[in-house]
Amino acid sequence: MLSAELHCHSELSFDGRDPVELLLSQADAVGLDALAVTDHDEIDASLAAADRAADYGLVGIPGSEVTSAAGHVLALGIHERVPAGLPFTETIDHIHDQGGIAVVPHPFQRSRSGVAPHITSEELASADAIEIYNSRLLTGRSNRRAGRFARSHDLPMTAGSDAHIAEMVGQAVTKVDTTDHTVAGILDGIRDGRTETTGKRTPWHISFRQAAGGVKRRIKNRLASLL
Repeated sequence: MLSAELHCHSELSFDGRDPVELLLSQADAVGLDALAVTDHDEIDASLAAADRAADYGLVGIPGSEVTSAAGHVLALGIHERVPAGLPFTETIDHIHDQGGIAVVPHPFQRSRSGVAPHITSEELASADAIEIYNSRLLTGRSNRRAGRFARSHDLPMTAGSDAHIAEMVGQAVTKVDTTDHTVAGILDGIRDGRTETTGKRTPWHISFRQAAGGVKRRIKNRLASLL
Protein backbone atom coordinates (compact mmCIF):
# COMPACT_ATOMS: atom_id res chain seq x y z
CA MET A 1 0.00 0.00 0.00
CA LEU A 2 1.28 3.42 -0.97
CA SER A 3 0.68 6.23 1.55
CA ALA A 4 -0.38 9.60 0.16
CA GLU A 5 -1.24 13.01 1.56
CA LEU A 6 -3.84 14.33 -0.88
CA HIS A 7 -4.89 17.63 0.70
CA CYS A 8 -2.52 20.30 1.98
CA HIS A 9 -1.67 23.94 1.36
CA SER A 10 1.48 25.96 0.79
CA GLU A 11 2.15 29.65 1.25
CA LEU A 12 0.56 30.24 -2.17
CA SER A 13 -2.87 29.67 -0.61
CA PHE A 14 -4.28 32.81 0.99
CA ASP A 15 -4.53 30.88 4.26
CA GLY A 16 -1.35 28.80 3.94
CA ARG A 17 1.99 29.51 5.59
CA ASP A 18 4.90 27.40 4.44
CA PRO A 19 6.91 26.91 1.22
CA VAL A 20 6.69 23.61 -0.62
CA GLU A 21 10.14 22.57 0.56
CA LEU A 22 8.86 22.35 4.14
CA LEU A 23 5.79 20.38 3.06
CA LEU A 24 7.96 17.93 1.14
CA SER A 25 10.41 17.60 4.01
CA GLN A 26 7.60 16.86 6.46
CA ALA A 27 6.05 14.30 4.11
CA ASP A 28 9.41 12.55 3.87
CA ALA A 29 9.94 12.72 7.64
CA VAL A 30 6.62 11.04 8.46
CA GLY A 31 7.17 8.26 5.92
CA LEU A 32 4.75 9.19 3.17
CA ASP A 33 5.18 7.94 -0.39
CA ALA A 34 3.28 10.67 -2.24
CA LEU A 35 2.18 14.26 -1.74
CA ALA A 36 -0.36 16.52 -3.43
CA VAL A 37 -0.15 20.23 -2.66
CA THR A 38 -3.66 21.58 -3.26
CA ASP A 39 -3.64 25.36 -2.96
CA HIS A 40 -6.85 27.34 -3.26
CA ASP A 41 -7.43 28.14 -6.96
CA GLU A 42 -3.68 28.09 -7.64
CA ILE A 43 -1.34 25.49 -9.11
CA ASP A 44 2.16 26.96 -9.46
CA ALA A 45 3.41 25.81 -6.05
CA SER A 46 1.92 22.36 -6.60
CA LEU A 47 3.69 22.02 -9.93
CA ALA A 48 6.94 23.08 -8.25
CA ALA A 49 6.39 20.51 -5.48
CA ALA A 50 5.70 17.80 -8.03
CA ASP A 51 8.94 18.65 -9.84
CA ARG A 52 10.99 18.49 -6.63
CA ALA A 53 9.26 15.55 -4.98
CA ALA A 54 11.69 12.91 -6.25
CA ASP A 55 14.50 14.67 -4.36
CA TYR A 56 12.64 13.73 -1.17
CA GLY A 57 11.84 10.18 -2.27
CA LEU A 58 8.22 11.10 -2.99
CA VAL A 59 5.79 10.97 -5.88
CA GLY A 60 4.53 14.51 -6.47
CA ILE A 61 0.89 14.77 -7.52
CA PRO A 62 0.03 18.14 -9.06
CA GLY A 63 -3.29 19.52 -7.92
CA SER A 64 -5.46 22.34 -6.65
CA GLU A 65 -8.44 22.96 -4.39
CA VAL A 66 -10.83 24.56 -6.84
CA THR A 67 -13.62 26.83 -5.67
CA SER A 68 -16.62 25.84 -7.76
CA ALA A 69 -19.88 27.76 -7.56
CA ALA A 70 -21.09 25.09 -5.11
CA GLY A 71 -17.92 24.85 -3.03
CA HIS A 72 -14.54 23.17 -2.95
CA VAL A 73 -13.33 20.38 -5.23
CA LEU A 74 -9.87 18.80 -5.14
CA ALA A 75 -8.42 18.50 -8.63
CA LEU A 76 -5.66 15.87 -8.63
CA GLY A 77 -3.42 15.12 -11.58
CA ILE A 78 -4.01 18.41 -13.41
CA HIS A 79 -1.35 20.60 -15.00
CA GLU A 80 -3.23 23.83 -15.61
CA ARG A 81 -5.28 25.98 -13.28
CA VAL A 82 -9.01 25.22 -13.31
CA PRO A 83 -11.05 28.44 -13.29
CA ALA A 84 -12.87 29.25 -10.06
CA GLY A 85 -16.58 29.94 -9.93
CA LEU A 86 -17.79 27.40 -12.47
CA PRO A 87 -20.78 25.17 -11.75
CA PHE A 88 -19.89 21.97 -9.92
CA THR A 89 -20.33 19.65 -12.89
CA GLU A 90 -18.40 21.98 -15.21
CA THR A 91 -15.57 22.05 -12.71
CA ILE A 92 -15.44 18.26 -12.79
CA ASP A 93 -15.49 18.33 -16.60
CA HIS A 94 -12.48 20.69 -16.65
CA ILE A 95 -10.60 18.37 -14.30
CA HIS A 96 -11.39 15.33 -16.42
CA ASP A 97 -10.38 17.18 -19.59
CA GLN A 98 -6.86 17.37 -18.11
CA GLY A 99 -6.85 13.69 -17.23
CA GLY A 100 -7.27 14.41 -13.54
CA ILE A 101 -9.69 13.17 -10.91
CA ALA A 102 -12.20 15.17 -8.87
CA VAL A 103 -12.29 14.47 -5.14
CA VAL A 104 -14.83 16.32 -2.98
CA PRO A 105 -13.30 17.42 0.35
CA HIS A 106 -15.34 18.00 3.54
CA PRO A 107 -18.58 17.88 1.48
CA PHE A 108 -20.95 18.34 4.41
CA GLN A 109 -19.13 21.18 6.17
CA ARG A 110 -21.07 24.25 5.06
CA SER A 111 -18.79 26.62 6.99
CA ARG A 112 -15.79 25.37 5.00
CA SER A 113 -17.32 25.58 1.52
CA GLY A 114 -18.58 22.02 1.41
CA VAL A 115 -20.57 21.41 -1.76
CA ALA A 116 -23.32 19.12 -0.45
CA PRO A 117 -25.76 21.84 0.68
CA HIS A 118 -25.75 23.36 -2.81
CA ILE A 119 -26.01 20.38 -5.16
CA THR A 120 -28.06 17.24 -5.55
CA SER A 121 -26.98 13.84 -4.31
CA GLU A 122 -26.71 12.73 -7.93
CA GLU A 123 -24.31 15.57 -8.70
CA LEU A 124 -22.20 14.81 -5.65
CA ALA A 125 -22.08 11.17 -6.67
CA SER A 126 -20.63 12.19 -10.04
CA ALA A 127 -17.29 12.96 -8.37
CA ASP A 128 -14.49 10.42 -8.66
CA ALA A 129 -14.06 10.13 -4.90
CA ILE A 130 -15.21 11.58 -1.59
CA GLU A 131 -12.89 12.73 1.18
CA ILE A 132 -14.37 10.88 4.15
CA TYR A 133 -11.75 11.93 6.71
CA ASN A 134 -10.54 15.52 7.03
CA SER A 135 -8.25 16.13 9.99
CA ARG A 136 -9.60 19.59 10.70
CA LEU A 137 -12.71 18.37 12.49
CA LEU A 138 -14.56 19.42 15.61
CA THR A 139 -17.01 16.60 16.34
CA GLY A 140 -16.34 14.26 13.41
CA ARG A 141 -20.01 14.27 12.44
CA SER A 142 -19.35 15.66 8.95
CA ASN A 143 -16.66 13.06 8.32
CA ARG A 144 -19.02 10.27 9.35
CA ARG A 145 -21.73 11.65 7.08
CA ALA A 146 -19.29 11.80 4.18
CA GLY A 147 -18.34 8.20 4.82
CA ARG A 148 -21.95 7.06 4.84
CA PHE A 149 -22.60 8.90 1.57
CA ALA A 150 -19.55 7.41 -0.13
CA ARG A 151 -20.39 3.88 0.95
CA SER A 152 -24.06 4.17 0.01
CA HIS A 153 -23.12 5.38 -3.49
CA ASP A 154 -20.18 2.98 -3.87
CA LEU A 155 -17.71 5.85 -4.29
CA PRO A 156 -13.95 5.68 -3.68
CA MET A 157 -12.87 7.21 -0.38
CA THR A 158 -9.89 9.37 0.54
CA ALA A 159 -8.48 11.19 3.55
CA GLY A 160 -6.52 14.41 3.84
CA SER A 161 -4.97 16.50 6.58
CA ASP A 162 -6.04 19.80 5.00
CA ALA A 163 -2.80 21.06 6.51
CA HIS A 164 -2.11 24.77 6.23
CA ILE A 165 1.18 24.50 8.10
CA ALA A 166 3.91 21.97 7.38
CA GLU A 167 3.79 20.28 10.77
CA MET A 168 0.31 18.91 10.06
CA VAL A 169 1.16 17.20 6.76
CA GLY A 170 0.43 13.50 7.17
CA GLN A 171 -2.23 13.84 9.88
CA ALA A 172 -4.56 11.98 7.52
CA VAL A 173 -3.41 9.54 4.87
CA THR A 174 -4.93 7.76 1.90
CA LYS A 175 -3.40 4.34 1.34
CA VAL A 176 -3.59 3.24 -2.28
CA ASP A 177 -3.25 -0.39 -3.33
CA THR A 178 -0.97 -0.09 -6.35
CA THR A 179 2.37 -1.37 -7.53
CA ASP A 180 2.60 1.49 -10.02
CA HIS A 181 4.30 4.24 -8.03
CA THR A 182 3.55 7.00 -10.51
CA VAL A 183 0.96 9.76 -10.56
CA ALA A 184 -1.07 7.78 -13.10
CA GLY A 185 -0.86 4.63 -11.00
CA ILE A 186 -2.01 6.44 -7.86
CA LEU A 187 -4.91 8.16 -9.61
CA ASP A 188 -6.02 4.87 -11.17
CA GLY A 189 -5.96 3.26 -7.75
CA ILE A 190 -8.17 6.00 -6.33
CA ARG A 191 -10.58 5.84 -9.28
CA ASP A 192 -10.90 2.09 -8.79
CA GLY A 193 -11.58 2.46 -5.08
CA ARG A 194 -8.43 0.60 -4.04
CA THR A 195 -7.99 2.84 -1.02
CA GLU A 196 -7.93 2.77 2.75
CA THR A 197 -8.07 5.85 4.95
CA THR A 198 -6.47 6.65 8.26
CA GLY A 199 -6.08 9.83 10.22
CA LYS A 200 -6.19 11.73 13.46
CA ARG A 201 -7.65 15.05 14.46
CA THR A 202 -5.62 18.21 14.05
CA PRO A 203 -5.31 19.56 17.60
CA TRP A 204 -7.92 22.26 18.15
CA HIS A 205 -5.40 24.94 19.09
CA ILE A 206 -3.54 24.33 15.83
CA SER A 207 -6.76 24.41 13.80
CA PHE A 208 -7.67 27.73 15.36
CA ARG A 209 -4.15 29.04 14.81
CA GLN A 210 -4.26 28.00 11.17
CA ALA A 211 -7.63 29.70 10.72
CA ALA A 212 -6.50 32.86 12.49
CA GLY A 213 -3.33 32.99 10.43
CA GLY A 214 -5.38 32.67 7.27
CA VAL A 215 -7.60 35.58 8.28
CA LYS A 216 -4.58 37.75 9.04
CA ARG A 217 -2.92 36.93 5.71
CA ARG A 218 -6.17 37.56 3.84
CA ILE A 219 -6.53 41.01 5.45
CA LYS A 220 -2.87 41.80 4.78
CA ASN A 221 -3.19 40.80 1.11
CA ARG A 222 -6.42 42.77 0.77
CA LEU A 223 -4.82 45.90 2.22
CA ALA A 224 -1.78 45.46 -0.04
CA SER A 225 -4.03 45.27 -3.10
CA LEU A 226 -5.65 48.57 -2.14
CA LEU A 227 -2.36 50.45 -1.83
